[in-house]
Amino acid sequence: MSNSGNILIDLSSHYKESLTQKIECIKTAINEQSLISFQYFYNKGEVDKIIEPYLLVFRWSSWYVLGYCLEREDFRLFKLNRLWSLICNKEYFDKRRVPEEKIEFDRYFSNEIKLTALFDVKVKYRLIEEYGIDSFTNLENGKLMFEIGFESSENLLSWVLSFGDSIEVIKPKEVCLELKRQAENILNKY
Repeated sequence: MSNSGNILIDLSSHYKESLTQKIECIKTAINEQSLISFQYFYNKGEVDKIIEPYLLVFRWSSWYVLGYCLEREDFRLFKLNRLWSLICNKEYFDKRRVPEEKIEFDRYFSNEIKLTALFDVKVKYRLIEEYGIDSFTNLENGKLMFEIGFESSENLLSWVLSFGDSIEVIKPKEVCLELKRQAENILNKY
């Protein structure tokens, strides 16, 4: 947390204590050019990783480490809240040159899946908060027409489901079918 005059910045999350420890460990590893290892959780499961850490990044409301993955032999971005059992090894590495395109972070999200949806006006504040005042069109029937791209169907579905019954997906049709399938699964549990 930083307090400078009349501005207070608090970048903490629900994982405030562990996040602070991770950042300190990674900062030390970057300065010492030592490898770090950790368990990483993502949509395909969990894996053990060993990387050469190069850069701590705060972007998209989250902390990341950009590192060279020894297994993949490429630079990757790892979200700190998905990274656990972090160990700062005493094994050192020679620093590589980070290709310029690897720090162009917008490329990590391709926005390939185009969502078109109608929203109830009661969630207008969320659309403004998350995508800005120009992200939707006010329709005569009081609904909000919204179109935007997502990088993965998992992120799109998670985001859409967070609106409950305040959204109607128009396209893509595959998303409509998946939402129906998930709604049926939820209904069957209750």
